[in-house]
Amino acid sequence: MNDLTNTLKQFLGSVAWGDLLAAAVTLGLCLLTVRILTKVLRRLLAKSKLDERVQRYVLTGSRLLLYLLTVVIVAERLNIDMSSLVALLSVGSLGLTLAAEDILGNVAGGLVILSSHPFSIGDFIEVSGTSGTVEEIGLNHTKLVTPAGQRVMLPNKELASSQMTNYTVLGRRRIDQKVSASYDAPTEVVKAACLEAVANVAGILADPAPSVYLTAYGSSSIQYTIYCWATPADYWSAYFALGEGLRSAFAAHGIEMTYDHLNVHITGK
Repeated sequence: MNDLTNTLKQFLGSVAWGDLLAAAVTLGLCLLTVRILTKVLRRLLAKSKLDERVQRYVLTGSRLLLYLLTVVIVAERLNIDMSSLVALLSVGSLGLTLAAEDILGNVAGGLVILSSHPFSIGDFIEVSGTSGTVEEIGLNHTKLVTPAGQRVMLPNKELASSQMTNYTVLGRRRIDQKVSASYDAPTEVVKAACLEAVANVAGILADPAPSVYLTAYGSSSIQYTIYCWATPADYWSAYFALGEGLRSAFAAHGIEMTYDHLNVHITGK
């Protein structure tokens, strides 16, 4: 404690009162400038489309940078050599950057996600073979809840740099349902049965209109594909209900839902 007091007395004794007064005035002006710039930046960010969390991070980082710049300016006004401190901070920041490269990459990815809005909380997305509903978007990780009830933590660095599919953002999803019918069943009858099954399923949108196409000729059956649309919330219930409804509709129209089989014909000599 005595050593610190003596050092402080020596320092104050070596500094002219005029320099102290000038440094105090400089400090006051710098703090006032920081306050004004912070208010201006806050207003500019409020008018932007950036996420509120990104705005807070930018505002906090800018304020810290301005305060650091204030310390450097005041120290120079007191004729304090800041070159050693600046060099030390540079080396320290470099080491910290290398040690926390992945964390900083995730933070950068989080800022990209929060600013570009590729998905929002509640969206159903798929990335890197993992699909689920977005539960939380953090600076380091994004939390997904899978249909199997599992919580998955995905690094934001991976999310920001990988191909990602958002099934919710457009407000509708297309249902592709394939079904096979016998070669004996007329095509128009099969299509009519498919559209009848679609009409009996709740949650399928009328616009765009459902459609049915003959898509493949198999070894023992013809494949038809039904295209219809539903909201993301109704997608899975409509998908499974359509699969069940097709069986009833085919039975009502006398259409055989064939399966792979082998006919063996035995002929006499």
